[in-house]
Amino acid sequence: MTEQMSIQRPSSRETAGRIVKRLKEAGHEGYWVGGCVRDLLLGTEPEDFDIVTSARPQVVQTLFPKTVPIGLAFGIILVIEEGYPFEVATYRREGGYEDGRRPSVVSFGSAEEDVRRRDFTVNGLLMDPLTGEVRDFVGGVNDLRKRLIRTIGSAEERFSEDHLRMLRAIRFAANLDFDLDPDTFTAIRRHAPSIARISAERIRDELTRLLTRGRARRGMELLAQSTLLQEILPEAAAMQGVSQPPQYHPEGDVWEHVLCMLNLLPGGLGTEEDLRLAWAVLLHDIGKPATRFMDERGVHFYGHVKKSVEIAESVLRRLKFANADIETILALIRHHMLFMTVKDMRPNRLKRFLRMPGFCLHLELHRLDCLGSHGLLDNYTFCGEKLAALTRKELHPPRLLSGHDLQSMGFKPGPLFKEILDAVETAQLEGDLATIEEARRMVLARWTPG
Repeated sequence: MTEQMSIQRPSSRETAGRIVKRLKEAGHEGYWVGGCVRDLLLGTEPEDFDIVTSARPQVVQTLFPKTVPIGLAFGIILVIEEGYPFEVATYRREGGYEDGRRPSVVSFGSAEEDVRRRDFTVNGLLMDPLTGEVRDFVGGVNDLRKRLIRTIGSAEERFSEDHLRMLRAIRFAANLDFDLDPDTFTAIRRHAPSIARISAERIRDELTRLLTRGRARRGMELLAQSTLLQEILPEAAAMQGVSQPPQYHPEGDVWEHVLCMLNLLPGGLGTEEDLRLAWAVLLHDIGKPATRFMDERGVHFYGHVKKSVEIAESVLRRLKFANADIETILALIRHHMLFMTVKDMRPNRLKRFLRMPGFCLHLELHRLDCLGSHGLLDNYTFCGEKLAALTRKELHPPRLLSGHDLQSMGFKPGPLFKEILDAVETAQLEGDLATIEEARRMVLARWTPG
């Protein structure tokens, strides 16, 4: 009997180190750069490793067997090692940012020149993985100690070069729980309108990272204070100052309610579920400013759910979300008020509610909605207990009749089929039907074949 030995795949960190080693053995400089160095110095394992080198792109391609020239004009080669993709970029200098997004002039330079073209000091550090040496041309190590987000060089210049850096500054400050350098923040406020020149996809991705990687509340507060919120999500900015009935919302206005919910979001891994829940939290009451109504009985928001769905869809499509994400987020918003009536629902309606696709997300949105306002979780607990008590068969009973069965009973295919089959399932969920024969008798008692 032969014993099989499993060979463990090297980690991405080990593999990234080997790439630098190979570059140096070939007589070139090589370093890890950017976020991976920042994360390592903060004691966090990086998600990925970017590498810079003095080697020209064509040389990099000869040193590694599997490469993809993803940005040859910018000196960027994707190196595939052990199944991991790594961006290996030649030191470069940039100039002539004419569109506020990308440089029009790129030329190869030195390690220091490469660092000085980057966005923030904490992202401008180089590390030699073979020795652990950190090279710091911009004061990034000191800013890490001070927990400070500061641009490399002039904030005015950095934000003029790439307007998205304004949003990234706020995202890093929120996710890392760092302060924003006053000059950096002042420049963001001054340049905020220019964010409109950035593509919807880039803005969407940065906002999603802000919402899903921790401290989303602070991120939204900084967006509002910087005036970027008004520029990229005016519909969300409109929630500020919209008062609510204090008996249901002791926390304050609509914006404060959303911030309270965002504060309860964990800093997840940015999964599909994290994304959809976070955006549903942000947008679930976005229709309230447009539907606020006050009479002698107080403040009301008649039709706010329908309006929220309408506005949220407009926002999500403007930001070019995938259709599957839009569908789920809108479903979360559309159904979030139904939890108020779960204890009064008939069995068939309750079971249909509990078996909705992705109900765990609906339930979590409701939990956050309650904790971000009155704090009462009785309906949340009720749903959890019902889910625990009901079997899968009780939630999804096997169909007693089919369209073929109805035809054999003399019914002609058409819209009536759906009405009949829905009625049969409703009776099943209510506990009034259990057998095929009972279903047949019910159908023939209510409808006439032909």
